[in-house]
Amino acid sequence: MNKQKTLEILQNVQSGKITPEDALLKFRTDPFEDLGYAKLDNHRELRQGIPEIIYGAGKTAEQISGIAKAMSDNGQKLILITRLSLETAGLVKNDLSLLRYHETARIGIIGEIPKPDGIGKIVVATGGTSDIGVAEEAALTAEALGNDVVRLFDVGVAGLHRLLSNLDVIMEAKVIISIAGMEGALTSVIGGLVDCPVIGVPTSVGYGASFNGLSALLSMLNSCASGVSVVNIDNGFGAGFLASMINHQK
Repeated sequence: MNKQKTLEILQNVQSGKITPEDALLKFRTDPFEDLGYAKLDNHRELRQGIPEIIYGAGKTAEQISGIAKAMSDNGQKLILITRLSLETAGLVKNDLSLLRYHETARIGIIGEIPKPDGIGKIVVATGGTSDIGVAEEAALTAEALGNDVVRLFDVGVAGLHRLLSNLDVIMEAKVIISIAGMEGALTSVIGGLVDCPVIGVPTSVGYGASFNGLSALLSMLNSCASGVSVVNIDNGFGAGFLASMINHQK
């Protein structure tokens, strides 16, 4: 149940169209919808301001389609599906023709991305080109949640002048998502330059001793730059979601 639907029920009580008891029953029965294989959280937007988002990995095309249809029937206008494979996306699109698939980000979107209504810009910066998949997941998530996103790709510490040539961009940001593998040094560098929150995203990019992103994760967690927080390895979605929350704290 979204805020608009909740307000509509309350207005109907005020106008006498429904009784308070009927409204109470509606609120009690609407918190989630049991689909058998999933329990759709209809009150997520009412509690958190953002409706439920589908995590596509490990779900069949039929399950994803069923959850998306239930969301749409409940009034959700924008549906985001993360970690969606190309093969599964094709099967879902056969059932839901409005699905738009972004292969690099592995994200499916149903509905129109809203106009930005955050307080400023979110900058998504990557250490290298190999980090772009995670970066696009973060960027598209933030855009779907109503943010103006600026992408800065391949500005890692192996060529620091590439980042420094964009100082005006990063210093004007309200939130920065710093995405890097290898030793993850980009996040500390950015954290020492700006006055806004920096969200570090370690990636599983790197040679053997990077331990599939663990090295970058530990480096970011041990950053000496203040104002840096860190999400899990390759978790572009989590970074985009958190950045949006920060950028909407008016």
